[in-house]
Amino acid sequence: MDHANAFETDLDRNPANYAPLTPLTFVERAATVYPARTAVVHGARRYTWSQTYARCRRLASALARRGIGVGDTVAVMASNTPEMYECHFGVPMLGAVLNTLNTRLDADAIAFMLNHGEARVLITDREFSGTVARALAQVVRRPVVIDIDDKEYDGPGELVGEKDYEALLAEGDPEYAWQPPADEWMAISLNYTSGTTGNPKGVVYHHRGAYLNGLCNVVTWGMPQHSIYLWTLPMFHCNGWCFPWTMAANAGVNVCLRKVDPVQIFRLIKEHGVTHYCSAPIVHSGLINADPGLREGIAHKVSAMVAGAAPPASMIEGMEKIGFDLTHVYGLTETYGPATVCAKHDEWAALDIGKRAERNSRQGVRYLMQEGLAVMDAETMTRVPADGETMGEIMFRGNITMKGYLKNPKATAEAFAGGWFHSGDLAVMQPDGYVKIKDRAKDIIISGGENISSLEIEEALYRHPDVLAAAAVARPDPKWGETPCAFVELKPGAKVTEQELIEHCRSHLARFKVPKAVVFCVLPKTSTGKIQKFALRQLAKSAQAIE
Repeated sequence: MDHANAFETDLDRNPANYAPLTPLTFVERAATVYPARTAVVHGARRYTWSQTYARCRRLASALARRGIGVGDTVAVMASNTPEMYECHFGVPMLGAVLNTLNTRLDADAIAFMLNHGEARVLITDREFSGTVARALAQVVRRPVVIDIDDKEYDGPGELVGEKDYEALLAEGDPEYAWQPPADEWMAISLNYTSGTTGNPKGVVYHHRGAYLNGLCNVVTWGMPQHSIYLWTLPMFHCNGWCFPWTMAANAGVNVCLRKVDPVQIFRLIKEHGVTHYCSAPIVHSGLINADPGLREGIAHKVSAMVAGAAPPASMIEGMEKIGFDLTHVYGLTETYGPATVCAKHDEWAALDIGKRAERNSRQGVRYLMQEGLAVMDAETMTRVPADGETMGEIMFRGNITMKGYLKNPKATAEAFAGGWFHSGDLAVMQPDGYVKIKDRAKDIIISGGENISSLEIEEALYRHPDVLAAAAVARPDPKWGETPCAFVELKPGAKVTEQELIEHCRSHLARFKVPKAVVFCVLPKTSTGKIQKFALRQLAKSAQAIE
């Protein structure tokens, strides 16, 4: 005889006791509780939380009046400006999906994303109008184009849209009655990631994951209420690691920054009392190596978060020496940005600075709101021993893992094989339960926080008539973490120079993807003719082979 569970009988979900999780409620609460507190700072512009909320609602209303609704894609090509921040709330308020575009990409890549994501609206900053104009010439269906004409930008660039962003907002209702998603599993954003195959994959986030990781950032970092956050990290990267939503939950201050520059960063830290910022290792290194005089006058605690290519212990040591408190996190586009943290222990303070930096350079343990982290044998799906030596693949499972890849069921199934998300990163599990990356299963090159596909570089090299065979691998770099290094086998009698090949690549690739060095050699191959990239990576580490 079945025994009824009294705790589940007549105790059902209803509007009084259950609501779908969405980070959109964060901005509504900040505006209600702290209406007059500063929310966004950008140059001479200042917006309070009530003003920011009203602007987000105007954006949602104006887009809704243009027929944009649930499941429609709104793409944004913008720097870290108030407009970019507002899009993180205004676009999903009407059920649409926000697609933030990497401003460093070339027109072909942007065109692919606009086509693949089927963007119905494109909001674009004047600075990127040249790239955008070339991309729009390739789209199947031209989206409605809205210009951001930011007065803090005084460089080149024409307006390419039909209307200015402020004029669009003027069409909208500041009291727009937006609704939370009917289901927290609904998509909130679309982020493209570079893979080892030619075209990038579209990673889909849901409202639940954005809500949870937005809060998890506060908890993991121990952020005090009303923290002052400097936008050194691009908001186009994994939706700024979910920090647009984090800062609304925190009711803090968003200090905008169009371009990373140590002079400006130190100035803004002093001027606004910045307490927190995030960035790739290269930005931190730039601050460490900047004129020490720039740091004079910073008397308060500054907390920094680093992720990207595994940061060298020397960079972590350098941050400690300049007095910034560094937290190391790790994740992927597919995990809403950070999904592990190198959680610190009090007893590490007794170690010498070198050993302490070594501990802090590890990828660490799972984020509080990521349910599973493991290092596994990808074939057997069994965990590797925690011996610090046996390599396996880093895998995740839980609420801050993507819905999947847009229109790519095969890649989604492969990524989630065995009930875990396969990161493609090889690591060891150390005896204390901390993960340490050792290598990458994929041949992705991470340079200055940007993912670069080796195949894309190779395709560009193969376009040169003198190239017989080519391979691109990561070369360690003290400034960028890694830079692309190309190995080229020339056709008999060819006389092309290294500089000529680099110039050739510049005509086909975004600047940051261009190889910094080209080595001419007979490429090592397996018996089946496959190029041995492992051997090339070893060569790339040898200064004699490059210099």
